[in-house]
Amino acid sequence: MSVRKLKPITPAQRFRVVNGFDPITTDKPEKSLLAPKKRTGGRNNKGKMTSRHIGGGHKKRYRIIDFKRNKFGLEAEVKSIEYDPNRSAFIALSEYADGEKRYIIAQSGLQVGQKICSGEGVSPELGNALLLSEIPLGTIISCIELVPGRGAVIARSAGAFAQLMARDGKFATVKMPSGETRMVLVTCMATIGVVSNTDHQLLVSGKAGRSRWLGRRPRTRPVAMNPVDHPMGGGEGRASGGHPRSRNGIPAKGFRTRSKTKSSNKFIIERRKK
Repeated sequence: MSVRKLKPITPAQRFRVVNGFDPITTDKPEKSLLAPKKRTGGRNNKGKMTSRHIGGGHKKRYRIIDFKRNKFGLEAEVKSIEYDPNRSAFIALSEYADGEKRYIIAQSGLQVGQKICSGEGVSPELGNALLLSEIPLGTIISCIELVPGRGAVIARSAGAFAQLMARDGKFATVKMPSGETRMVLVTCMATIGVVSNTDHQLLVSGKAGRSRWLGRRPRTRPVAMNPVDHPMGGGEGRASGGHPRSRNGIPAKGFRTRSKTKSSNKFIIERRKK
């Protein structure tokens, strides 16, 4: 992974830091795994805006990703590492022995030509997907299921990883990317390795226009609003806005909003650090 700092030939490029895209091997996606992606502009089925700061942006096509890795015992070869506009991580095109092609989230270090596999009895090597019951303790993992067979939901973004800490009965203890320690069923699947594009956090857009390309509209600071628009608005002169809170008055920066009666609370051993 690498990043490039551009020469300041324009004001926008003075602070621009771009991805080196070193692992990318092709710019042509697999046509059979593409799907149309409709834009909402933040509006619901009645045309009413329900999510602010959404609209515009470059047209995209969705890449169908295999989060379940449910083709067990069949080896696949990595054909290419590709860019995906819908996520921060890179994706890998894998072709199975029976000819079927699938996209998976690429792990850091995954190479073209490498063989990957999933299921029981598979060796815990980079890119392989195994049950938590078969992964050695202390292993760095990503793309973790929370419900067996439902597909990966944890540690899927660029540079994300978790660590398998312990096993006790039907539960495994996993340290999440947030720092939270949580129990997950040992019948859930996880992939060995760190998610690719670890330098994603170092990128600098350089200008507001790039946010517009990504479909993000301008956001007004709450302290610049009027009292009728936001709890932090109004006041004489330049006011600090008081205690930070949301548009609905819910406190931010330290206020815990998680329900105390949530059913999954019993699986959390240690909350994430503030």
